[in-house]
Amino acid sequence: MKFGSSGVRGLASELVGRPSGLYTEGFARRLRSTGFQQGKVFVGRDLRDSSQAIAEDCMAALAATGFQPVDCGPIPTPALAFYARRHDAAALMVTGSHIPADRNGIKFYGPKGEIDKADEAAITSHVADLSDQYPWPPPHADWQTGHEQALAAFRDRVDGILAPRALSGMRLGVYQHSTVAAELLVEILRSYGAEVIPVGKTEVFVPVDTEAVGQATMAKVKDWVREFKFDAVLSADADADRPLIIDEEGELFRGDLIGLATALFLRADIVVTPVTSNSGISEAFGFNVKRTKVGSPFVIEGMNAARQAGGIVVGFEANGGVLLGSDCPVNGRVLSALPTRDSFLPILAVLGTMASTGKSLSSLRETWNLPVCASERLENFPIEKSRGLMRRLTGHDALQQFLAPFGTVADVDETDGLRARMASGEIIHLRPSGNAPEFRCYAEAASHDRATEIVAIALERARDSTEAVQ
Repeated sequence: MKFGSSGVRGLASELVGRPSGLYTEGFARRLRSTGFQQGKVFVGRDLRDSSQAIAEDCMAALAATGFQPVDCGPIPTPALAFYARRHDAAALMVTGSHIPADRNGIKFYGPKGEIDKADEAAITSHVADLSDQYPWPPPHADWQTGHEQALAAFRDRVDGILAPRALSGMRLGVYQHSTVAAELLVEILRSYGAEVIPVGKTEVFVPVDTEAVGQATMAKVKDWVREFKFDAVLSADADADRPLIIDEEGELFRGDLIGLATALFLRADIVVTPVTSNSGISEAFGFNVKRTKVGSPFVIEGMNAARQAGGIVVGFEANGGVLLGSDCPVNGRVLSALPTRDSFLPILAVLGTMASTGKSLSSLRETWNLPVCASERLENFPIEKSRGLMRRLTGHDALQQFLAPFGTVADVDETDGLRARMASGEIIHLRPSGNAPEFRCYAEAASHDRATEIVAIALERARDSTEAVQ
């Protein structure tokens, strides 16, 4: 178990019980050291099999430390974070997000929002200090519930993002699978006047990675688009902090397009986004662009720095999750800052843009004319293999040899992994996942087929080179 790009992650079997309590105790000690001595801590979870047990372990540990856990049940991460922020309280979300069902994680929030890298380091240090002496299980305790109240507060937040009946005439599908957003998303879209048809609800947990949507998922969505003649299909990952948007032709509306649409919808002055986001998102769209390492803590750090310049600050990641770094006016009211990933705001921003322009999603894609991106990952790829491969590729000659099938390397950005710009203008970005034993590749090219081809070849070479070393 370790902190990755968003929260602590590990095998579910290694998180249930004492380990969850131990990390929660580390979090409680960090809260106290930063001045949050006692009070409520809101706890939510996604719908994977292990999440309820881990959430109960965390609440038991919180109660033992003198805090007051409030059980918010299965709830979208942005709803939990918003409710805690509104009460100037801490929060804890049990979710593995998009990673496989046998893994899980915990995201931590202080009274001001998502914790940063300094907080993660402090919690890790507390865990190390406590590991041999932490008692388990703690004494039995009862706690309050706050599920309906937290959902109601979040509904009120999103109810005013668009004008009443703004989505009238739209025919939308909601791919429900096992996301905690399944019912709420249907409810909200219908409240704006759209005709909404829920599809694909499952009883078993389905990991949906909005940065690397599987072929089987895309095939199902294409069938639904043809059958129901949808204007769009909407969904989210397990904890609903990453949106999934499919256009009227059954094609993925990628996260960088979602982020761009949201920044334009909110009239952003400054956009903060990781190096993995589309290179075509630049000052040409009317906002200042700041690039960061991959992971919401880095985007939040960048937004905090950018906010000093004033104006509307919007952050987003290549997975489509949008973070609102400042209060901003929307539809005649003020939408308060929410510096954690959210899927609801970007979904409404994209649909609102469709409604106001009269354009389909595919037409919006053509209007913005960004480089075409593709991404995929090697799953179950041990962290040691990823690290070894990155060490071998560091240095121009080694990277040039690895990328020889794609031409000549013009320059390399090492902000996070190795992002090579080729002499042709194509981009190939290699990096280990921060959340799971996976190795990722991102590519930009002139066409979808070419970008997809680059990713496939690069990942095949990554797999082959690590097997050759063994």
